[in-house]
Amino acid sequence: MKIIERYITRELLLPFMVVIVILAALFSSFSSARFLAGAVTESLGIAAMLKLVLLKTLIALEVLMPIALYVAIIIGLGRLHRDQEINVLRSAGVSEHRITYAVLIVAIPVGIISGVLSVFARPWAYEESYILNAQAEAELNMNRFQAGRFYGSEGSGRVVYIQDKDSAGKQMKDVFHYINKGDSSEIIIAKEAHQREPVAAERPQIHLLDGVSYRLMHSTTGDTVVRFEKLIYFTDSGNALDYKRKAAATMDLGRSDHPRDIAEFQWRVSRPIATILLALIAVPFSRASPRQDKGEKTYYAAALVFAIYYILSGLAQTWVEQGTVGRVPGVWWLYVLMFMVAISLLSSGFWQKLSRRP
Repeated sequence: MKIIERYITRELLLPFMVVIVILAALFSSFSSARFLAGAVTESLGIAAMLKLVLLKTLIALEVLMPIALYVAIIIGLGRLHRDQEINVLRSAGVSEHRITYAVLIVAIPVGIISGVLSVFARPWAYEESYILNAQAEAELNMNRFQAGRFYGSEGSGRVVYIQDKDSAGKQMKDVFHYINKGDSSEIIIAKEAHQREPVAAERPQIHLLDGVSYRLMHSTTGDTVVRFEKLIYFTDSGNALDYKRKAAATMDLGRSDHPRDIAEFQWRVSRPIATILLALIAVPFSRASPRQDKGEKTYYAAALVFAIYYILSGLAQTWVEQGTVGRVPGVWWLYVLMFMVAISLLSSGFWQKLSRRP
């Protein structure tokens, strides 16, 4: 790599690293706040919650990296334009194509990393997060419940309350359990309960004593009330074993004919293409005039173009999921459009004229 390319890539990598760290930190903070608001730490534990935040951040990196690169190119090359270093390079014989080549030296590896995260890390992280979520939404996970507090799970529609609990956490008194099952609701009230020690190859269970079970139908009559002396309640939900396309292997998605699987597959394999094309589109927006302190007009236009891309990418994936668009053209029409826009902007003199405007 020649000295000019090394200099430009350094000017791009530095803001890229800063922006990606800031975006990842903001996303992690937002995820942590959301989990804390949902009382995930109380039902899952702080260590598992931190693991869940890291998994969510790993999944988000495939989207955050293209954004960070897009912003870094505008910031890095924009500084070179404002300080007239680009003009000096051009006077020394450095062409616009060479500057674009230096951008690709950064964009292609970043795109490959984004693709690897999307194809391999994304399904693994989703699978792990589904398992943790299933544990957090376990039906009666008494070990993590404190006495005198309500615990709810938005995902399963469940509410649990324990009036009293011994120091060992196994014997409980005055237990209230509510769950919404879609077409009906179930309420269980028991005076006593104890959690049985788990045995190998046996489903975890709670023994409820001296209580009442209410089953309330939402749409029809036929509510039932059952009094019991002893009721065994199994606590594993099994949701982690259900098929979820985001946790499915990429090769399996590629062989599927289901529209949602096709959309997920094309989203994963298109990440490198999207990253590189966004980097090329960002190059013209970095051409701010030296007389403009921040190149406000150019930056507004860059933000607008990225917003349009973000909306169209979601729309393209939704169309494939709904079967409105088939496997071909799938989501690929968007990247053909982005390629045409990138070539048009890079080859047009419009942006140079705009940047020279006083």
